[in-house]
Amino acid sequence: MEHINECIAALRAAAPDIDILKDEPMRRHTTFAIGGPADFFIQPKTRRELAGALSVLRERGIPFLLLGNGSNMLVADAGIRGAVVCTTELDEVRIGEDGYTLTAEAGALLGRVARRAQRAGLTGAEFAGGIPGSVGGAVFMNAGAYDGQMAGVVEQTEYLDEAGETHTLTGEEHGFAYRGSVFRAHPDWTVVRSILRLQPGDPAAILDKMNDFAQRRRDKQPLNFPSAGSTFKRPEGYFAGRLIEDAGLKGVSGGAAQVSEKHAGFLINRGGATCDDMLRLIELVQQRVREQFGVQLECEVRIIR
Repeated sequence: MEHINECIAALRAAAPDIDILKDEPMRRHTTFAIGGPADFFIQPKTRRELAGALSVLRERGIPFLLLGNGSNMLVADAGIRGAVVCTTELDEVRIGEDGYTLTAEAGALLGRVARRAQRAGLTGAEFAGGIPGSVGGAVFMNAGAYDGQMAGVVEQTEYLDEAGETHTLTGEEHGFAYRGSVFRAHPDWTVVRSILRLQPGDPAAILDKMNDFAQRRRDKQPLNFPSAGSTFKRPEGYFAGRLIEDAGLKGVSGGAAQVSEKHAGFLINRGGATCDDMLRLIELVQQRVREQFGVQLECEVRIIR
């Protein structure tokens, strides 16, 4: 703990206004509403503070987890040793001078990005409107929905490498794949901001499309319970939710974790679920689907333990 206190002092020396919380429960910062305390929780407000915080942590050998909106992770009940660096304060979104690009910092929520594009009469980001993630995480995992994905709109990304140096990726250099990117292969790189290339469109038509997507989500997804969205990746040739439902698992519970009765592809927290509850349910679902259909479901959710 003394080492951690020294690190906090160094962080405050480097960035006096940076927000630092000790023993912060991660359940407050994940859409699963699950997770024990992080030793300390850091919220930089600027890109300079972010770079400075990462530099201090690396110099002192403090392990850290980068966090956006916490929408695609399951954190252990024991919490996180070391630091969590949360980017939600880095949320600038602006339209480029050319009128066709949108620049968003890593912590900007995708819903806000989609709404800003709509107001500017730019189409292409509608798919992102209901994804409860941030730009950094979305680029990291090539987030997508309704036949759209980040790979289709991200033109350029600024990032910090493991030495804290700033670099820029363009186009195919992102290495986008299904729920992946070059950042998965380089977890010590940190997305700072991305430029999206969009197309001109009618704001009213764009809004209609976003509203349609939102209604479909309300109709089909258990939005009234904490979850991490789709728990499993889509197996080639199948739909995970259909396999789980056909295995007779819809509504099955493990502690306070449950396979949603509304959409079997979602595992939900019915209130007070622990990480262990969710892990046991994940394993049960994988086992039953493997036994009945010979398909191995792979978690889309990142498990942090």
